[in-house]
Amino acid sequence: MPSSHISPVFVGRSVELTALGEALSRADAGEPGALFVGGEAGVGKTRLVQEFLGRADAGGAVVALGGCVETGADALPYHPVSTALRSLRRRLGAELDAAVAGQEGELARLLPELGEMDRGQSETDSRARLFELTVRLLERLAAHRTLVLVLEDLHWADRSTRELLSYLLRALTDSRLLIVTTYRSDDLHRRHPLRPALAEYERLRTVTRIELPAFDRTEVRLQLAAIHGEDPTEQVLGRVFDRSEGNAFFVEELASSIQGGSPSGISDSLRDLLLVRAEALPHDVQRVVRIAAQGGSEVEFRLLATVTGLADDELIETLRTAVGAAVLQPSDEGESFRFRHALMREAVAGDLLPGERSRLSRRYAEALEDDPTLVRSGERAGRLAGYWFDARDPARALPAMIAAAAVARGRHAFAEQHQLLERALELWDDTPEELRHQAMRQGVDDGLWPAISPDTPGDFVDLLAAITLAARLAGERERALAISKRALRQLEGDPTISAFPIPRVVGSAQVGDLPLGGGDAIRAAWFWIERCQLMRDLCRSDGWDEISHAQKLVRGLPPSVVHAHVLTHLAHWYINHQPGPLAIETAQQAVELCRLTGAEVTGLAARHILAWLTIHAGDVETGLEQAREVCARNLEPGNAQILLRGYGNLSTALHGIGRYAEAVEVAEEGSGLADRHGLPDIASFIDGNLAESLTELGRWDDADDVLERAGDRRGVSARTQGQLAGQAAELALARGAYDVARRWLEGPDTWATGSYPEPQNTLPMARVAIALAAADGRILDVRSRLESAVGEGVAPGHHRYGWPLLYEAAAAEARARGLAVAEVGREAAVERIREAMKGMPEFVPLWSAQALMIQAELLTAEGEDATARWTEAVAATAQLEAPVLPATARLRLAEALITQGGTEARDAAGELLRQADAAARELGAEPLASEITKLAGRARIQLQPTDAEPAPPPVAALGLTTREREVLRLVAAGRSNRRIAEELFISPKTASVHVSNILAKLGASGRGEAAAIAHRLRVFDE
Repeated sequence: MPSSHISPVFVGRSVELTALGEALSRADAGEPGALFVGGEAGVGKTRLVQEFLGRADAGGAVVALGGCVETGADALPYHPVSTALRSLRRRLGAELDAAVAGQEGELARLLPELGEMDRGQSETDSRARLFELTVRLLERLAAHRTLVLVLEDLHWADRSTRELLSYLLRALTDSRLLIVTTYRSDDLHRRHPLRPALAEYERLRTVTRIELPAFDRTEVRLQLAAIHGEDPTEQVLGRVFDRSEGNAFFVEELASSIQGGSPSGISDSLRDLLLVRAEALPHDVQRVVRIAAQGGSEVEFRLLATVTGLADDELIETLRTAVGAAVLQPSDEGESFRFRHALMREAVAGDLLPGERSRLSRRYAEALEDDPTLVRSGERAGRLAGYWFDARDPARALPAMIAAAAVARGRHAFAEQHQLLERALELWDDTPEELRHQAMRQGVDDGLWPAISPDTPGDFVDLLAAITLAARLAGERERALAISKRALRQLEGDPTISAFPIPRVVGSAQVGDLPLGGGDAIRAAWFWIERCQLMRDLCRSDGWDEISHAQKLVRGLPPSVVHAHVLTHLAHWYINHQPGPLAIETAQQAVELCRLTGAEVTGLAARHILAWLTIHAGDVETGLEQAREVCARNLEPGNAQILLRGYGNLSTALHGIGRYAEAVEVAEEGSGLADRHGLPDIASFIDGNLAESLTELGRWDDADDVLERAGDRRGVSARTQGQLAGQAAELALARGAYDVARRWLEGPDTWATGSYPEPQNTLPMARVAIALAAADGRILDVRSRLESAVGEGVAPGHHRYGWPLLYEAAAAEARARGLAVAEVGREAAVERIREAMKGMPEFVPLWSAQALMIQAELLTAEGEDATARWTEAVAATAQLEAPVLPATARLRLAEALITQGGTEARDAAGELLRQADAAARELGAEPLASEITKLAGRARIQLQPTDAEPAPPPVAALGLTTREREVLRLVAAGRSNRRIAEELFISPKTASVHVSNILAKLGASGRGEAAAIAHRLRVFDE
């Protein structure tokens, strides 16, 4: 029976109801969508949704309702989805069973009533399939009817639920499904995980976000009138409105107080306000309410009966009173009860004494252990762990936490698994040793610990290994690093955890033996490799010290999986720092060792490394085929991370040799797979490569979208964020957004210019810095940055980054010809570029074309005729996929032809400029388009072709009069206006007018740039 202080009339919310109704109509028409309803606690979200669901149900829609829980959320992954599916199963029965036929074992992760979970697949593989099967199930159920899926209190959602929801929002395309969620906006603090998720959801076309405001004074009046049956007095209205601030729940609470005859007996404290109704209940009902509060957001009737010790009939009557007072409310199926408002449960639970809370938790735990059927099987482990933890009984809580962590891992809920293991760590020291051994052995049986040693489990160290791995999978790298340090202190007895100073050449790692046995040495090596990955992701190491330490640990021991793992990481280090014959030899050894030890997954990584090295050694097709063979492998248990990162490696290899369209195809496939497998860092890494190739293809808007998507993912490492920043800088540079490019360049200093930079990062960013310096006319900065980047030449294996870098430097020298500041040191600068080119391979068409362009720019910088070389470059770039390079080469050839003079050369230059201009404007390449326009203007060439275009005489090729050419000659010689006037026998004012006209005709910003243009175009024979 509804309480008298709850309004029987639905008040306001017409705009929100209209939005919900429109979304439902679209779903009826086969267009799925989602609405996120936010608002502060008590503002009326639940009442709005209930009103809407009543209308949807009356219209023939099927409604499935699930709510998130605020306590133990880390132990109950997918709880709201499981609850919603359970309600669907009750309503649809055989139809739902038919829809899941054949997939019961996998969908049992969400709905345990379907049977035993299938544990035969890896975490990443099964997780992706679980998400896909959920989509298919909902699509089948919503194929011929409208289905409304409601998830309440999303602010309490576990991470796995949020990730499943993200997948649903993107994957549902053609069904009659409407998803409605609610969340507390006032609970979303700055670091709340739902904040970035909501921002991500809002960008989807199918998602609408509604923020529910508080009631205004008129709406509060209507609410009070409906509650009391008459209009309130202005005094009552004013008091209630001021104190409630329009919060619908607070209005109800205050209305109840007024109706009870004690309008001034409620304190200003929210806790006191929320406790009023509970404290007004009879003593025996209050007792049950307090017990229910400690049981969690929702407590099953049978469990509550066991803990309270009441007979069923007595408990029913007690609950009836609590429900009638709007303190508790039954679930849809009537088998469990929850507080009408979560804030009330928090207040009641918080009012318990510490000893009272622990005793009640113990009773819950003991009841659940005595009869596991008191709660649903999918929640049992997590609930039991939470109860024992709150009971402050480490001996019972530790095994329960480890068991719950195993369940969470089985459901691919890595964040929840990590939190449970952290709690186990808290309990470790207070748990008897024998119980710790038993719990750890059970963890091994449940597959919770990584297989890092052939010996018996190392107890505490293996717990640390599990936490390290879970934290890394959950994106908590700092915590994973801290735990790995603790483990190494335990194993090696070294409080500093400092690696040995080993020279960075294989074969010279000569250090003293470590006092570790075989099993401990292998465990320590495993932790050092984990530390290597974490330190690189956090940009705190290049990985050498960690790898070399691990090498020493496994040296002299029988070959093992960990040994193969170490050698593979060594080969990977060589790719980034010392590619060459030694790297290839190491990669080959790693592949063979993986084969011998049965390290199949690590072997895939080793084969990818070998393929990359093969490509850059010149055997391109063989290397590409090797890489494709690895990527073509089926996703099997444990290999998803390696295979998906391989997609990224293959895409960037294709990009490096100029096969951009193929690179885009590979990257798009890899990014989608990584997203579906819940690997955000790999997905964003691949997206960075995808954006790079899209940029080269001229698909700049698409590249923007990809970079935005990649940057919005949670759990992305600092290294990958730096990669994305680099791509954003490249894109801004191409568009001429120099300020934006500078901001990106200055931001990620920890990854590109920090203590442990890698050539694959430093060379691209040096190119951007050189291009920005050249755009500002800072030729000396160009030279210093080039020297810093290639002081000893371009690193072997990184020529794909070296060619564009050297071109920017060569082009800057050519543009600066004629500037006085550039003359000193020009010869050395040009020679420096030529030296860097020596030995760089040109076996790829892209690289040979870039080499021709560099040679042509250097000839221009030296004042030599570069027409022939630019002609070769135009022919070479015409065969490439990237549109910017052909347009640039045509511009430079046109410039050389104009310098030559003559009608035929000028006509050819006009055609080249028109082609280049069309490409630049289509791309939106403002710097390139501006340069083309300026050159065309100086040469009096129409960029839009005309039927008859008379050629001006050579003396007017730049549009200058004879007097202006004389003035320009003196400007180029560094004369002031007064000196020019004296030499030409004109007034200084006239000289100033001539200079102004010259600058305007040449499109020059100053006297120095005008002089540079004159020298570059050979305006003066001498």
